[in-house]
Amino acid sequence: MRLLRTRARLVGLRRDGHTVWVGDRLRPGVFVVVSGPPASGKTTVSGAIAPVLGLPLIAKDTIKQALMTVLAVPDVSASRVVGRASVAALLAVAAESGGAVLESVWHRYAVDDLRRLPGEVVEVFCRCDPAVAAERYALRAGSRDAGHFDAERVTAELWNDEVARPVIEVDTAFPVDVEAIIAAIRAAAGTGRPG
Repeated sequence: MRLLRTRARLVGLRRDGHTVWVGDRLRPGVFVVVSGPPASGKTTVSGAIAPVLGLPLIAKDTIKQALMTVLAVPDVSASRVVGRASVAALLAVAAESGGAVLESVWHRYAVDDLRRLPGEVVEVFCRCDPAVAAERYALRAGSRDAGHFDAERVTAELWNDEVARPVIEVDTAFPVDVEAIIAAIRAAAGTGRPG
């Protein structure tokens, strides 16, 4: 992405020709939690909203992937432990960030930790028909590191629907309206777009 400064806003010009407004940051201390079941579109949504909000993106799978380069992950049980460690690392980095987009499945065990973040939490929950998510999950299963053990996960572990906070729900079965998501996040965080 190439960045240009224009009228007190930073504009990102992506390789695909789209323009992204980067300088309209949310006020400090806002954490946008992007959640949902595996293959529900979290990575796509979080990657689209983070630069527009001017916030760093901290993704659990990025941390897990890095940890798996140095830790042995011989089975599903070890993968779960590395996943929990990844969430702990994500939350520790987030707490020092001053605000970020945080992307993960967010199981119930992490809800209290999210509430302890030093700021306001706004959740964007990615939802799609379970059949669509299952198809996406099956398609990506062979493309991720073996340490994820995608083919060995049980349905109950994968298709959680846990929402513990006021939430902005996004149907990811179809292309999402990023501007509408951004407007909903700004409204939930009590900020409007700067003029």
